[in-house]
Amino acid sequence: MQKYWVGLLSVICFSTALFSQAPDKPSSTEIHHKLQKLNFLGTALYVAAHPDDENTRLISYLSNHDKARTAYLSITRGDGGQNLIGSELRELLGVLRTQELLAARRIDGGEQWFTRANDFGYSKHPTETLKIWDKDKVLGDVVWAIRNIKPDVIVNRFDHRTPGTTHGHHTSSAMLSVEAFDLANDSNAYPEQLELTSTWQPKRVFFNTSWWFYGSRENFEKADKSKMLNLDVGVYYPELGLSNNEIASMASSSHLCQGFGRVTTRGSQDEYVELLKGDLPATNNLFDGINTTWSRIKGGKAIGDILYKVEENFNYSNPSVHVPDLVQAYQLLQAVEDEHWKNLKSEALQELILDCAGLYMEVSADSGSTTVGDQAKLNIEIVNRSTQQIKLQEVSVLESTEKLEPNLELSNNKKETLSLDILVNNNLGNSSPYWLTTPWSLGMYKVSDQNMIGKAENPSAFTANFSLDFSGSTIDFKKPIIHRYSKPDKGELYEPFAILPQVTSKISEEVLIFSDPTSRDVLVHVRAGKNNVSGTLELQHPEGWVVSPRNSPFSINQKGQEQAIVFKITPPAGDHEGKIKAVAHLEGQTFDQELVEIAYDHVPKQSILLPAEAKVVRMNIQKSGEHIGYIMGAGDKVPESLKQIGYQVHTIDPNDIQSGSLDKYDAVVVGIRAYNVVESLKFKQPVLFEYVQNGGNMIVQYNTAGRWSKQFENIAPYDLTLSRDRVTDENATVSIIANNHSLVNFPNTIKESDFDGWVQERGLYFPKEWSPEFTPVLSMTDEGEEAKEGSLLVAPYGEGHYIYTGLSFFRELPAGVSGAYKLFANMLSIGKSEVKTDSNVKG
Repeated sequence: MQKYWVGLLSVICFSTALFSQAPDKPSSTEIHHKLQKLNFLGTALYVAAHPDDENTRLISYLSNHDKARTAYLSITRGDGGQNLIGSELRELLGVLRTQELLAARRIDGGEQWFTRANDFGYSKHPTETLKIWDKDKVLGDVVWAIRNIKPDVIVNRFDHRTPGTTHGHHTSSAMLSVEAFDLANDSNAYPEQLELTSTWQPKRVFFNTSWWFYGSRENFEKADKSKMLNLDVGVYYPELGLSNNEIASMASSSHLCQGFGRVTTRGSQDEYVELLKGDLPATNNLFDGINTTWSRIKGGKAIGDILYKVEENFNYSNPSVHVPDLVQAYQLLQAVEDEHWKNLKSEALQELILDCAGLYMEVSADSGSTTVGDQAKLNIEIVNRSTQQIKLQEVSVLESTEKLEPNLELSNNKKETLSLDILVNNNLGNSSPYWLTTPWSLGMYKVSDQNMIGKAENPSAFTANFSLDFSGSTIDFKKPIIHRYSKPDKGELYEPFAILPQVTSKISEEVLIFSDPTSRDVLVHVRAGKNNVSGTLELQHPEGWVVSPRNSPFSINQKGQEQAIVFKITPPAGDHEGKIKAVAHLEGQTFDQELVEIAYDHVPKQSILLPAEAKVVRMNIQKSGEHIGYIMGAGDKVPESLKQIGYQVHTIDPNDIQSGSLDKYDAVVVGIRAYNVVESLKFKQPVLFEYVQNGGNMIVQYNTAGRWSKQFENIAPYDLTLSRDRVTDENATVSIIANNHSLVNFPNTIKESDFDGWVQERGLYFPKEWSPEFTPVLSMTDEGEEAKEGSLLVAPYGEGHYIYTGLSFFRELPAGVSGAYKLFANMLSIGKSEVKTDSNVKG
């Protein structure tokens, strides 16, 4: 898997570092910044539909200027989008985008929340969106988030009053938020939630508007702004040495898989919010008229008297002098009746105590994973970098019975190291994103534990508890257990400490295409989760398919090592689809999961457990040509899919393209969004068109209109204008309007039934205008719209052919959609005469 470096302009630690990240090591100014936030008792909730929808300028402003607790509720995890940095799509993309959102929040100071909604792809209207999502469940999740976060103000990114004018997910997010604003305080709404939380009524809900929603700056200037607040979100924070917009830009740049890396910006900038419900503040302050002081809660005044004084007289050169006052405030806070604020502020106070004392505490496992029933060795480090009297009374692991009771005085700057071996309890589950542990639907993930709904990720597999005595006051501090190690070329690294199965298996291909009845060898990799594992592996298969051997033994000595096992699969004679599943038998247990690891440098390593299965497809397919050149774009699995039907696919480095270098290929395919992300292509267009003119076949897959440099104005040899047109219903009716064209007749006959079983969508970013040299081949439409004919266009150019297609082959081929394979084979075969049939095509 490719990895991408992220060079941050500055290291900001506004919130506790998550267990998978390097620990928070704040400076004195950052500690003071945390103290200011501790002394503000107000909460804001920002609501939108996807990762990257959030306005990081406003989230950062609310968090770092107003000092409010600020959460972003993303209705989905962005599972249905595209990936500019790797091959992860669907649920794996959702995991990656979740981590990028968390990375953004670590920079702008916000928190991250979600609902169970699955991003099923682009939707044109909220009616469709809310039907596929199951509105009642997602609305309940929004109500649940409001009741738990308890925001004073809610800000919606999108306008709930304009359905059909933008992405249906966008409008739906605002509609759900406005409806939940009232329901959250209604005890008759989702009453089952009230066993775990309480009703809550936010004071105000706003729409984060701008000129864009009015069509032009001129229209916005004329708009009625009597219910709008104008915030200057470009403020500068001397204490942090950064402006709000710099922080916001850095947070946005965390969304690398969506191509959001950007330069930082500075200077004054207006941001507008329009009041939708509640009372209008008298000033440009969203919290105006709301008590955000410690006097807000019963018993809070005494706590505030201590903490406001610490803030006012903060000792930047020696923050540890404030530890006794912070400990006193903490003890007073434990007597507060308001559980919501007590829990929130206790956690923040604990963090400040550690920061001011320079207390470093870490528990690192000696490897990145363990298994149920196995032992794990933990290395404990603690150092008190202050003159405060602190004693380490006990270290325990919450998920285990093992503990240490050192009763150790922590001297100034003396590192203490301890070790502890724990036995992994059989009741503990494996580490995998909680929303992926149960089969899900197109529109919804299934989560049975109500307390997990909304959470960004799983809690740490193991948590250490440090009991510290501060001159007679004992406070427990919890630290997630991590794995810390180093690499010569990267230095110190941190990753989550995970619980994984004793054995995982991976079938070499996600989809296996059999284009004739010939048997085929299939490779299955068995991976050991611990040392010395031995057992047998079988490949379960659908009726009509034959697999040999029935099972095969495996024996692996070292944890992390793999053993490859070969099975021979013989397909049935006729067309058929099904699934094969790898099942390992070990010591009376069965293991049927595949371990997928997502490892990029800008997010923590992720371990995902999915069913160890693959789709098998027997289809009769014909093809012409053999050698295909492929120019990768934003990342897709089309090359692997083409190899499945017998093509030899050669990856082309655009920098190596020169006159005549492409002549050896029967066709050249340009990957998805290549013109958006491969800058060097702008120098190669003349050579590519020369290849076509001399008899080559060039296929260009979809690109995003307008997101390229001016050199790409003409991505085709004739005029071609891309648009945002798309057909989002994967079951939309498709008509073949060029019945006599070779694209639908040679070497495979394409029928309208070949568009059955497509996934997520028909296609996207179709051209809307093209020169008469192009022939549109297909017509398709979403319900209630005019037919679109730009999904597949072909034009002769010289001796060859140029094809542009917005059809979503990048989704259909990896999903094993038979009709998509037949159509793509026809595209590759255009202009050819030699046909390879069932008898001579090897799958």
